Amino acid sequence: MNKDLILKLSNNIRSELIKIRRQIHAYPEPGLEEVKTAKLVGDKLEELGLEVKRNIGVTGVTGLLRGEKPGKTILLRADMDCLRMKELNHVEYKSTRKGFMHACGHDAHTTWLLGAAMILSQMKEKISGDILFLFQPAEEGPGGADRMIKEGVLDNPKVDAALGAHVWPDLESGKIGLTYNSMMAAPDMFKIKIYGKGGHGAHPNNTIDPISIGCQIYMSLQTIISRQINPVEPAVLSITQFNGGSAHNVIPDNVEMIGTVRSLTEEMREFIPASMEKLIKGITKANGGTYEFKYIPYYPPVINDTYMVDIVKEAGGIILGEDNIYINSVPTMGGEDFSYFQQKVPGAFFVVGTRNGEKGITNSLHNPYFNIDEDILPQASAILSEAALLYLDKNKS
Repeated sequence: MNKDLILKLSNNIRSELIKIRRQIHAYPEPGLEEVKTAKLVGDKLEELGLEVKRNIGVTGVTGLLRGEKPGKTILLRADMDCLRMKELNHVEYKSTRKGFMHACGHDAHTTWLLGAAMILSQMKEKISGDILFLFQPAEEGPGGADRMIKEGVLDNPKVDAALGAHVWPDLESGKIGLTYNSMMAAPDMFKIKIYGKGGHGAHPNNTIDPISIGCQIYMSLQTIISRQINPVEPAVLSITQFNGGSAHNVIPDNVEMIGTVRSLTEEMREFIPASMEKLIKGITKANGGTYEFKYIPYYPPVINDTYMVDIVKEAGGIILGEDNIYINSVPTMGGEDFSYFQQKVPGAFFVVGTRNGEKGITNSLHNPYFNIDEDILPQASAILSEAALLYLDKNKS
């Protein structure tokens, strides 16, 4: 019913969306420092006539669009922060800030949500309910979603459902990817410190070698994944740092190991650290050492609501055609703090393909050469707009 109008409006703003995205890309800002980006967002939302709130969770922004008819409230979310890395692309809109880059596509996310606000603000008479456009800080680490929720973004009006999306270079431009149920993992972190007794490398018998203990722990921790967990249950345990020692002939007093655990259920988030500590405790005790073990939970797993995925599937089919909807049955072990919204309301997170070999858009996320096919910007805006209207139409009070 709304397809032709949405496609017309999205096509009309294509050039403006590309301009906005390039402006954001050229001035990337890390988590909780998105001051310039947040101002751009807030000013644009006010220009569209939305009810704007700023500085939520430090730099978060919301814009509320009230429809002309009563109904539910749906939240559409984008993240604004960049990564701390150097950009190596040679484009006119290359990062102007040394050591900062939009290598995860959040510039695109912010832009296409602004695009959805531009489209839907011209369709108020068709909206039964409210649409909350939420631009959050700090997805890359500090957890901007949780901060905004704690400051009440899901209240007044009470949010009933949520949608979010992410650029995806593994999927061709012009397609979207959907995953039912578990989609992304909880990206937890751990730190292990092993204490021994240092001494001369020529006399190891007079020491308690923490490096030796650490190596045993390193190998044994992998048996949690290979021998304690059902082989069909996805889980990852990676030690990514192993630090210790200061000279070639000195056995150190201690070493530190740091890593990440990725799991898809809350049950597994409890099981893995408990099993880790049992192994760490047993190995250090057997070798005469001691330890400190810190397990730092980050974001919950992204678990999609079936009904909300169906809404996106229908919207995507209307805007792109059913042949361009990809259903992925295998979750990714990456993490996303959109999961905090899903703990409060039914929500769906989906991916927007941006791979285009003809344009040389093939690099992965978090790559210094990462870029997007800008044709996806109006498409994603249109899909989010259609999905929001579908949800509100199907759930009229």
